Amino acid sequence: MTPHFDTKRHPITDDGYVARCRERLAHDGALVLRGFARASTIERIVTESAPRETNAFYAGTTHNVYLTPSDPALPDDHPYNRQVESSKGLIADDEIPTDSPLREMYDDASFRMFLCGVLGIDAIHPYADDLSSINVHFAAEGMELGWHFDNSSFAVTMLLQAAEGGAHFEHVPAVRDADAGDMAFDRVGTILAGGEPVQTLDFEPVDLVLFRGRNAIHRVTPTTGNATRLLVVFAYNDQPGVTLSPSARATFYGRTD
Repeated sequence: MTPHFDTKRHPITDDGYVARCRERLAHDGALVLRGFARASTIERIVTESAPRETNAFYAGTTHNVYLTPSDPALPDDHPYNRQVESSKGLIADDEIPTDSPLREMYDDASFRMFLCGVLGIDAIHPYADDLSSINVHFAAEGMELGWHFDNSSFAVTMLLQAAEGGAHFEHVPAVRDADAGDMAFDRVGTILAGGEPVQTLDFEPVDLVLFRGRNAIHRVTPTTGNATRLLVVFAYNDQPGVTLSPSARATFYGRTD
């Protein structure tokens, strides 16, 4: 097992602990495991990642909350067509050093088994392409992620460096039922208009975050201050051989290979 996890605080091979984490995630739709990684590990990752900020691929886009093309049959102000802004810098998996702790954490067999147990899936697999499995995100001042639903059923992330201000992760659980085809247009419209209270998910560097964002609308507010927010996304799939499409790779990474 990798030495980068605090397994005394988080006994990830203990069935009882796994069950408690699974129950918390099922109930809340989000799970924050405080102090999951060791501070020395995070410091090393920041040291290797922060200097690469200027080399990251930066993209600013507008999109609807469903991350789908607009529907010209609907009015521009319909919740399905309302546009929000997102911007970030990103370094892809093939830019992560081979000896990075990020790779050791991502590949750790006990960590993967823990994720399977908490998420209630039989197996977990990396992306089949060379870009998507481990990504480091940079959010300098003014950058944000607009309201959206995730396409995937779960996300595994870890904050590496906090911003000086802003960059609040806000969410509203159980807004839609994607499997049933319920897009919850009325409620989405209310949220976009600021008419419904939102929850803030608080986490710090060294905390592991598991989030189910397929039915929970969420965003990250604009970063403020001089410190760039750094976040790593550990991207897995419950089936082997999954790859992002060439168009998605071009959008996210500025290249297809």
